[in-house]
Amino acid sequence: MKLISSLIILLFFTTGCVTNNEHLSRTTNQEKPRAEDSILVKDIVFESEGVKLSGNIFIPKEPQAAVVLVHGSDPVPRMTELAELLAQKDLLVLTYDKRGVGESGGVYVGPQVGTNNISIENLTLLAKDASAAINVIHQNNKELSIGLVGASQAGWIIPIAAVENPLVEFMVLFSSPTINTLEQLRFQFYTDGREDFWENHTDKDAREHTKNDPDRYQFKATDPKDFLNDLSIPGLWLFGEKDIQVPVKMCMEELNVLKATGKPFEYVLFPSLGHNTNKTEPLDVATHWIKHKVN
Repeated sequence: MKLISSLIILLFFTTGCVTNNEHLSRTTNQEKPRAEDSILVKDIVFESEGVKLSGNIFIPKEPQAAVVLVHGSDPVPRMTELAELLAQKDLLVLTYDKRGVGESGGVYVGPQVGTNNISIENLTLLAKDASAAINVIHQNNKELSIGLVGASQAGWIIPIAAVENPLVEFMVLFSSPTINTLEQLRFQFYTDGREDFWENHTDKDAREHTKNDPDRYQFKATDPKDFLNDLSIPGLWLFGEKDIQVPVKMCMEELNVLKATGKPFEYVLFPSLGHNTNKTEPLDVATHWIKHKVN
C-alpha cells in the first residue's frame, strides 16, 4: 500500500539520531576505548533476514543491564549520542543503522519514499532486526538482562520483537502508542501537526475522532495489544501530555486495562512535554526503572 509523502510521521528521539563520527572507529569488529569516560565502543555487523546491519555496542566498565535501541519511522542512523548517554548510566547499549539507512543493507520503507512503513509486514521485518540485535548483545555478554528501548513507532515494533525473542526481559517505550495503526493515523490527521491543538480541543473531542473518523488508507491495522497480551515482561511507557502524535490519555487507559489483567506494565506522564520525551527527566526515570527491575 502506497502512502503519500505528506503523511505525518512518528519520530524517534529527534535530538539524538545523528551519528557522531568524530569519536567512532569505523573498522568492523575493532574496539576503541574512550579515555574520558571509560566506555568501550565496538563496531559490529550482524545479519537479519538476509541483509547486513551495521552499528556499535557501547560498553561501560560495569554494565548493570543491556539494551537495544529501536528506531521510529524516520530513516534513522545509529543513535550514538543517546547510546553514549545511556552507557554513561551503566547500560550496555547496541545501536544500529536502520535497515536501508547509513551502512546497513536492505531497503528503507516509509513516507519519504512513498511506501507504508506501518504495514504488519514492515513492522514485523523491523522487529526481526531488533530481535537479531538482541541476539548479538547476548553473544557479547550472556550475564546481563537485556531489554528493548524505543520511541514512537517502536511502540508497535517492540512488542512484536519481545514476543518473538525470549531473551527480551524488559521494554521501555517513549511516546509510544498502544492503539492500532489506523487509529493512530486518524488522530494524527485530526491534530494536523498543530502545536496549539490542545489549547483548542478536549480529550473527548480527540477521542471521538480517533475512534470514528473514516480511514484515508485501507490496510490491515496492527494492534500492539495483540502482542502485549502475550507478554509477561515488565514494561514502562513514558508520555508527554501535550503530544499531538499519540493520543496519550487513550493509551494510558488501554495500559490500565492491561494492568488490571496482571500485566507488569507501568507508565509515567510528563505534563509539560509533547511527543519528544528525549529529555533529562524521562531518561533518568527510565534508567532508574531498568536498574530497579534487573537488580
